[in-house]
Amino acid sequence: MAGFTSFFSIIYIIAVNGHILHDSGMPLEAGIIATVLASLAGCLLAAFIPNAPLMIVPGMGINALFTYTFVGSLGLTYHEALGAVVVSGVLFAIIAFSKLAVIISKSIPTSLKESITVGIGLFIAFIGLQKSGLIVGNPNNFVALGDLSSPIVLASIINLVITLFLFLKKVPGNFLISIILGTLTSYFLGVVDFSHMDKGFLSLNDYRNVFFSFDFGKMTTIPFWTATFSLTLVLVFENIGILHSQVDGMLKAPEKNGKALRAVSISAILCGLLGTSPPVSTVESAAGITAGGRTGLTSVVTGFLILMSLFFLPLIKSVPNAAIAPILIILGGLMLTNIVNIDFTDFTEAFPAFLIILMIPLTYSIVDGIAFGFIAYPLVKLFTNKHKQLSLPIFIISILFLTNFILHSIG
Repeated sequence: MAGFTSFFSIIYIIAVNGHILHDSGMPLEAGIIATVLASLAGCLLAAFIPNAPLMIVPGMGINALFTYTFVGSLGLTYHEALGAVVVSGVLFAIIAFSKLAVIISKSIPTSLKESITVGIGLFIAFIGLQKSGLIVGNPNNFVALGDLSSPIVLASIINLVITLFLFLKKVPGNFLISIILGTLTSYFLGVVDFSHMDKGFLSLNDYRNVFFSFDFGKMTTIPFWTATFSLTLVLVFENIGILHSQVDGMLKAPEKNGKALRAVSISAILCGLLGTSPPVSTVESAAGITAGGRTGLTSVVTGFLILMSLFFLPLIKSVPNAAIAPILIILGGLMLTNIVNIDFTDFTEAFPAFLIILMIPLTYSIVDGIAFGFIAYPLVKLFTNKHKQLSLPIFIISILFLTNFILHSIG
């Protein structure tokens, strides 16, 4: 039952991640298949390495980093971005299988780590608003309110209300139900077309060009290593935080924490090989734990249920942006709650965090947003004679980000 509960709480990721990968140029069906296979592999790793009821699936926020920063801003193809995923997965594994995970986690201030989550949350919500048509480009103001009378905007607003109701009422499988209802609403408003659903059940033609298609051709370039370095940081920060709350906090099994982190790191490598953005031990794992899950059996059940979702591939492919957008907006709002962990009474902590939160959505780049905050942090500490609060890793990371900016401006 815990496995079923976990499945219904996370199944929305199949459609959402597939659509975000599709924005990188990857065929939609291939992105969905890659997400399903990576989720199955991640859940099995969680079952057999730490024997914990965790769901290791491609993560929200990290998929935005993959598509909109690596491909959109840094100019990598999705094949080259997958190459960066493989390399960052290897680096993550080196960190996870050594004491570096603890050292790095303790060296990076809480304000910076939490602000990354908040900034990515705003970015995801902004993407959701764009997909809904509520926010559109404007030559004078950069962005503006969309046409509220257009069918896609109307469908998105109706679906947002439905999704909010289901979420706030804590209906089991709320996001899955909202996707189904949102797709039907969009159909009646003429936003989605089901005519292609009779073209067969499953085709691996597109996926053959994605499976093991990672490309190291840009490995000697700055954009490739900028992507790899920033992705490794995000993977380490996000997964250490999530696993601490789940394994230490909810399961009361701190001895499984290190093994769980290693399982995620192996899954990160597999994601690059299978053709999707990297994973997290998703926060929805709490649903299965709350339902009584205590061992890896929960993860096994969840993983195979996710695999069975391929039987509904034609329907998943038909999910429109109007059904995806509300989930992105709500997930962004959930990630914003981490802002309470930032000490805004200390301006030397608050200002670098503020820069990260502000610049991630405004630059449309998670990497650039993080860079502004990490560069500002040592400066404000030095200007206020608080240099003793600075660690060597902070200096190294700041210098690397600053060097990247300089090289980009020269190039």
